[in-house]
Amino acid sequence: MAKRYDSRAAKMKIMEACVPLFLEKGYYDTTIKDILTAANVAHSSFFNIFPTKDALLLEYVKYMFQNQFDMANQFLGDKAFPALIYAVETSIQLAVIEMKETLRSIYVEAYSAEGSLNYIIHHTAMEVQKLFGQYFPESNSESDFYERVIGSSGMMRGYMVVPCDLYFTLEKKIQRFLEMSLTSYRVPLEEQKKAIGIVLQMDLRTIAEGAIQSLTAKLRSHFTVDPAIEY
Repeated sequence: MAKRYDSRAAKMKIMEACVPLFLEKGYYDTTIKDILTAANVAHSSFFNIFPTKDALLLEYVKYMFQNQFDMANQFLGDKAFPALIYAVETSIQLAVIEMKETLRSIYVEAYSAEGSLNYIIHHTAMEVQKLFGQYFPESNSESDFYERVIGSSGMMRGYMVVPCDLYFTLEKKIQRFLEMSLTSYRVPLEEQKKAIGIVLQMDLRTIAEGAIQSLTAKLRSHFTVDPAIEY
């Protein structure tokens, strides 16, 4: 006998199916039909849960960005200080999108679609307030950081859209982004230089590869469901 319809399990099955699809084909070239086929979920089930493909992307963005600052903290251990935590987290993002064009498409859309962009801005604002609140003694309000993150998110998207080349290398891209973003968060110049110097000495490509492998494994594990459930 078929089990009763379980919307939560259907949602998880859709999410599980999308991990390899997005990585293989990218966000833009993955169709709803591709997702329905891979997930073996009915058309009506999909749209009962996700009214649009961007709503599906938002679920991924929430999980990804909830883990990114934690990942930077764990990687740095006792070497961490605020500007370096921020520098490592953002540098990993910029390095990841240079690994594969499908990854670029996922991140660029995440920084473009209204729902996911709003989530990124609000989540990042909370994180940078924790890191850089000490540099805003006159107010240190949530709006101070929300407004600045709108700007740094716009810069991030711009740097993601334009691929690195022989002249605009990954290292130069990271340095330029960090100089502007850390300045907007009032990080003292010496701390900026220290953080940027440490980041540029790291093997960012290898770190990014490890980060995406770890995140992919976590995504697949998080969204795996009982294959016996019918939809």
